[in-house]
Amino acid sequence: MCSKIDKTDAEWQAELTPEQYRVCRQKGTEPAFTGQYYAFKEQGVYRCGCCGEPLFRSDEKYDSGSGWPSFWQPIAPDALATHEDASHGMQRTEVVCRACGAHLGHVFPDGPRPTGLRYCINSVSLAFEPGGSGAPEPERTPL
Repeated sequence: MCSKIDKTDAEWQAELTPEQYRVCRQKGTEPAFTGQYYAFKEQGVYRCGCCGEPLFRSDEKYDSGSGWPSFWQPIAPDALATHEDASHGMQRTEVVCRACGAHLGHVFPDGPRPTGLRYCINSVSLAFEPGGSGAPEPERTPL
């Protein structure tokens, strides 16, 4: 993983589309079933849409029925950071890119085996790299 990326709000706003900025820097959410990757089936690596860090592999993506791309584990244990999120009258766990702090979505304890986790991620916070490896093979959670 690369070192921490520190940019001003103005720099992020100049680099991102208005929708990327709203979701990734202002903790917004794209509407369910509208993002380009929710039903996407290509093989490759999903990178942070803000800084390009590898976050998820297509092998760990599954159809959760939620309307957002869902993954059962990140590409590497240190790719993401989590924070408690009590916004909107709910108790959730926010997922951010560890390198740049971009809001990606939330993680829930209702995913498939082997982890039981569902990383529910906004498409606009991702950039897809076809066939890319992204990072060394992660340690797999045993069944």
